[in-house]
Amino acid sequence: MKYFLRFVLLLFSLSGFAQQDLFNFDYLNEISKNEMKNAAHKVAFKANPNTVNYDINYHRLYWNVNPAVAQIAGEVTTHFTANTDMDEIVFDLADNMTVSAVKQRGEELAFSQNNKDELIIKFPTTLNAKKLDSVTVSYSGNPVSSGFGSFEISTHGSNVPVLWTLSEPYGAKGWWPCKQDLIDKIDSVDIYVQHPSQYKAASNGLLISEKPWLFGNTITHWRHKHPIPAYLIAIAVTNYSVYKDNPKGLDFDIVNYVYPEDLSETRAKTAVTTDIMLLFNELFEMYPFADEKYGHAQFGWGGGMEHTTMSFMGSWRRFLIAHELAHQWFGNKVTCGSWEDIWLNEGFATYLDGLVRENFDGENEFTNWRQSVVDFVTQKTDGSTFVNDTTSVNRIFDSRLTYYKGAMILHMLRYKLGDDAFFNGIKNYLKDPDLAFSYAVTSDLQRHLEASSGKELEEFFKDWYYGEGYPSYEAIWSQKESDLILNIRIRQEQSHPSVSFFEMPVPVTVTGPFGETEKLRLEVSENDQMFSIQLNFRAISVQIDPDYHLVSKNNNAVLGLDDESLQNMISIYPNPVAEVLNIGLKGIVQIEKITIYNVLGEKMMERKDPSTSISLRGLEFGLHLVVIETDQGTMRKTILKK
Repeated sequence: MKYFLRFVLLLFSLSGFAQQDLFNFDYLNEISKNEMKNAAHKVAFKANPNTVNYDINYHRLYWNVNPAVAQIAGEVTTHFTANTDMDEIVFDLADNMTVSAVKQRGEELAFSQNNKDELIIKFPTTLNAKKLDSVTVSYSGNPVSSGFGSFEISTHGSNVPVLWTLSEPYGAKGWWPCKQDLIDKIDSVDIYVQHPSQYKAASNGLLISEKPWLFGNTITHWRHKHPIPAYLIAIAVTNYSVYKDNPKGLDFDIVNYVYPEDLSETRAKTAVTTDIMLLFNELFEMYPFADEKYGHAQFGWGGGMEHTTMSFMGSWRRFLIAHELAHQWFGNKVTCGSWEDIWLNEGFATYLDGLVRENFDGENEFTNWRQSVVDFVTQKTDGSTFVNDTTSVNRIFDSRLTYYKGAMILHMLRYKLGDDAFFNGIKNYLKDPDLAFSYAVTSDLQRHLEASSGKELEEFFKDWYYGEGYPSYEAIWSQKESDLILNIRIRQEQSHPSVSFFEMPVPVTVTGPFGETEKLRLEVSENDQMFSIQLNFRAISVQIDPDYHLVSKNNNAVLGLDDESLQNMISIYPNPVAEVLNIGLKGIVQIEKITIYNVLGEKMMERKDPSTSISLRGLEFGLHLVVIETDQGTMRKTILKK
């Protein structure tokens, strides 16, 4: 009987609601624009220190909505465990939501709301630490949208109403009392949506029931039994057509909620989801929510949103299907523990679209994808993937830095570590009991990749993740006629002063006159580094990273002089020498650095100017090696100091 009374009250609470203005979202093909559409520039949100003293165990969420009306009436029951002794409990809730009652075991509690978007509930007696308790909040209102929408109504087809929610990053508190921050996950939820019976309601987890209710309404019940943050809980309501795709060899369904007018076209496009699902299962691990379902719900926004087990889709292109499905592992099972680390969600999802291209379309298409990504990332000379302003939704979801540079950071890690170490490290990251169905930060990923590879990655993350900009490489190369040894000198310039040198293996491709090809991997750790490689053919061209494994731009390879030619263009005298060593030059060669070493290999002197006279006063007697670095290559000569 109590459920009957509850929903009667919720039903009648909608009777006086006004129609909301409709929103028109433009269709944008690129995910970089899709997930940035309509984002607010600044959001007045900070982690709420008043919500850290309890852990949420369970929510029972009752919502009464009508997609034709911009209003919600709800009853949210929260089971929680006190972390400390508590005289009150605080939920995040927008101050325009009207709370009508708060009850604990049937007894009404005192409460208040403030302009900090807090609902403060007073307990009649102190709740002791470690105790499990619950409260029920009844509320209603017209949610104010923020970020990407939060709570929206629009129309589709022949002016049919549609309602959806999208709470990332800070929008959940706009339409229900919750714990907004990334410090806790709800262990499980039951979601009850009361709506007009001509519509269907899509949400997280398993569909438990769709029961007719009073006055032409239906109550749809969804249950999700995995830990979930508040921002990933969502509902969508309209006159959906529903169909299922079955993943090959798996015992759960992919359930699609689509607009009836798009049913035929959409059915053909969602079929690829099963193949993408199988690929991700193979590369990483079994779909994390296989005991429930995966699904899509069409909504009236240009992009997509990875609500756990039910991605909301604004289009049906393969890249978006792959991107949102990838989030079920990266973002939903393991969630970024701070919006500073959002690339752990979005960089992974973007890179997994690249992996779909690699595995479905071939290496050439994957290379073309990387080229487009690198070109986009290097359009500007600054920018860190690390988010330094989490009050800006535009900065959190910056397509260039969070999505695409994040994706290329992952690819560079794969190139640096090799496939086995990279994928094993990712698998271990996903199954880490401290991270699985919980939160992670960038250092957690770094730790697992270091463990799987045995390589230290502190400098890599310092340069490429925290640092800004990108390197530009120059290779000056020459080859000896006598033994075909290729000498390459690698120089680097940085686009932003935050990084003094980007340490990274540099891919170099050498081509011969008859199509011979040698792909080199040069372990560049310092500027002006020299490499000598034995080839079995005469080189006619050298290219730096032609397959776009690195975030770099304006790379250039130039033919320098071989050792024999340099010997003819540079002379040193007198030899033996007493005090002053002279250098004679022929042609256009220019000196850049002169270094003198003793017979033990110890550096005795270094000059970085074009002077052709060097005082050797103070240099010890005996044999020394003079290394002369020029814009055309490097020459080595032995001298005797007397």
